Amino acid sequence: MSRQIRFNAFDMNCVAHQSSGMWRHPDDQSWRYKDLRYWTDLAKLLERGNFDGIFIADVLGTYDVYGGSNEAAIRHGAQVPVNDPVLLISAMAAVTDHLGFGVTAGTSYEHPYPFARRMSTLDHLTNGRVGWNVVTGYLPSAARNMGHDDQLEHDDRYDVADEYLEVLYKLWEGSWEDDAVQRNRETGVFTDPTKVHEIGHFGKNFTVPGIHLAEPSAQRTPVIYQAGASSRGIAFAAGNAEAIFVAASTKAGLKVTVTKIRDALEAAGRDRNSAKIYTLLTIITDATPELAQAKYEDYQQYASEEGALVFMSGWMGIDLSQYDLDEPIGNVKSNAIQSVVANYQEANEDGSEWKVRDIARLSAIGGLGPFIVGSGTEIADQLQEWVEETDVDGFNLAYAITPGTFEDVVEFVIPVLRERGLYPDVYEDGSLRNKLHGRGDRLPVEHKGASFRIGGTGSTSPQ
Repeated sequence: MSRQIRFNAFDMNCVAHQSSGMWRHPDDQSWRYKDLRYWTDLAKLLERGNFDGIFIADVLGTYDVYGGSNEAAIRHGAQVPVNDPVLLISAMAAVTDHLGFGVTAGTSYEHPYPFARRMSTLDHLTNGRVGWNVVTGYLPSAARNMGHDDQLEHDDRYDVADEYLEVLYKLWEGSWEDDAVQRNRETGVFTDPTKVHEIGHFGKNFTVPGIHLAEPSAQRTPVIYQAGASSRGIAFAAGNAEAIFVAASTKAGLKVTVTKIRDALEAAGRDRNSAKIYTLLTIITDATPELAQAKYEDYQQYASEEGALVFMSGWMGIDLSQYDLDEPIGNVKSNAIQSVVANYQEANEDGSEWKVRDIARLSAIGGLGPFIVGSGTEIADQLQEWVEETDVDGFNLAYAITPGTFEDVVEFVIPVLRERGLYPDVYEDGSLRNKLHGRGDRLPVEHKGASFRIGGTGSTSPQ
C-alpha cells in the first residue's frame, strides 16, 4: 500500500499571495485578511480536513524588481499590503486542538534574542504546535528598509543563518534545565537559579551572553521548516530542517530535488526521512471533471499575468519587464531565490524551453507551483502518482481563491484519499513534532540542535 499523503495549507497575511489577480473573483475572501474571524474559521476548516498545519509566508519589503519600482506590486496587491503573521497564531490555536502553525521569519533583520522568546511564547500558547520557517531573505527592498544598501550575497545569508540557529539552539535547548522551574510554595523558590545557565555566545554576527528569558516549552525548539532548494539551501536544510517546502513544475524535476534533499540528510548523519518534504501545488476541483474545468476557466478570467510577472521578478531577482514575452529565460544568475531560476530553466515536458510568456500564463494561478484540475477522484489519482514517482511526502497547498480552494479539497479530494487508505482520519497525539514524525515532542538526539542541550557536544558548560 502507498504511504499516506500529507497536506499543508499555504497562506499569507495579505490579499494576493500566489495567485495574482484572484482577489477580484466574487467568491474570494482574501480581502478579509484583516479580520481575525477569517483566520479562525480557516483554522477550523483545515483541522476538519486533518491538515498537518497552515504555513504562513511573510516578506519585509515590496516586489519592486519588475519595472524598477513597486508601482505594479501596489496596483495588483501583490503581497502588499501585508500584515505580521505571528499575531495570527494564538487566535487560531485557541479554536483548534491539533492543527500546526508554521510561521515565517527571517534571519537577516531581527536579532535572535527577542525572536527566541517570541517563538517560545507561541510554543507555550499553542501547547507545542508551532514551527518556524527559516528564511534568509530575498527582496532587496527589505534590505534597504532595514538600513542596508542591498542584501548579502545568497550564500553569505546562509552563513549568517548558521550562527543565528546556533544562538537559538543554545537558548532553547541549553539555557534552562528540565526541572529548573519548581514553583515550590513551601521554600518560596519558583525557579532554581542553579539550573538556569547563561549561554555565553560571542560570535562573528551575534553576541548573546545571557540566559533565555522564557522557561522551556513543550517542544523547546519549534519544528524547523525550510524552503531553500539551492545547493547551499539544501546543505542548511540537511543540518536543521524537519519539514522542507519545495516547488517543481514537473514530476521529473521534483524527483531530482527530493533525492538531493534525502541524500543530504543522510550525509548529515540523519535518516533519509527525518524531514517531511512538501511540494507546492494548487488544486482546482469539483464534483465532476466538467465542473472542475468550468471552475478553472472561470478563474482564468480574473488571473493577472502582469501580477504574476511582478511576483516572478521578485522571486527570480530579474526584471522580467525587460524581456520580450517570447524570449527564453536562458541562463541567468540570481541573488534572490536561486531554486526559482533553476526551476524555470528546465525544459518543458514537450522539450521546448520556458519563455517569459509561459511564466506569466502558468504562474498567474498557483504562483511558484503547478496547478492541477479535475474531479476529486482525478485529483487523488494524480496526487498518488506524484508521491509514488517522486518520493515526496505531501503537498503544500496554495489557493486560487480562499477559503474556497481549501473547502473544495476537504469536500472532494480528502474523502477519496481516505477511502483508499491514503489520508489520515485522526491526528496523532502530542506536539506538532510528534504529529509529523512520531518520535516525541523534543528534537531527536541526532539533530544538530540536540547537541546544545545541557552536557551536549555543542553546548557551553553550565555556569
